Amino acid sequence: MKFDLNESIDILSRTPAVLETLLSGLSNDWLNNNEGGESWSPYDIVGHLIHGEKTDWIPRMEIILSDSLDKNFSPFDRFAQKTQSKGKSLSELLEEFMTIRKKNIENLKSKNLTASDLTKTGIHPEFGEVTLEQLLATMTVHDLGHIAQISRVMAKQYFAEVGPWKAYLPVLTK
Repeated sequence: MKFDLNESIDILSRTPAVLETLLSGLSNDWLNNNEGGESWSPYDIVGHLIHGEKTDWIPRMEIILSDSLDKNFSPFDRFAQKTQSKGKSLSELLEEFMTIRKKNIENLKSKNLTASDLTKTGIHPEFGEVTLEQLLATMTVHDLGHIAQISRVMAKQYFAEVGPWKAYLPVLTK
């Protein structure tokens, strides 16, 4: 499947509602447990998505589309949510994510991006030159990956409880 901006926007626009539906009203056991060690809980993941909305995807798009000669992206702090989400409820985080994502989608749509715009580049601190198309495709896959991660983390809370059916549940074993 070839990248299609409108189809990506369809996915990106739905992510806040998917998370709201999946997570709202659940107990702290579901929201704050992780897979062990330094892994992330659903609560952590929502905070991470908010931080990305503020400092990653759309700000980097703006750098790519700007007239500035400096196209370097600032490094992204993948763990900023640990401090930025502190003291906030999940419902506050979901509302914040919904609000900022809506604003960012409106901004993205307002650019009326052309095929030529999608080939414009910025400089990622690790990967070097990347195109706007790659950035926006990655944003879409990033959302889907974190939705899958939340589902996996939640499923693993019943790892022992499923007993022998574990053999048929790859979400628990892969």
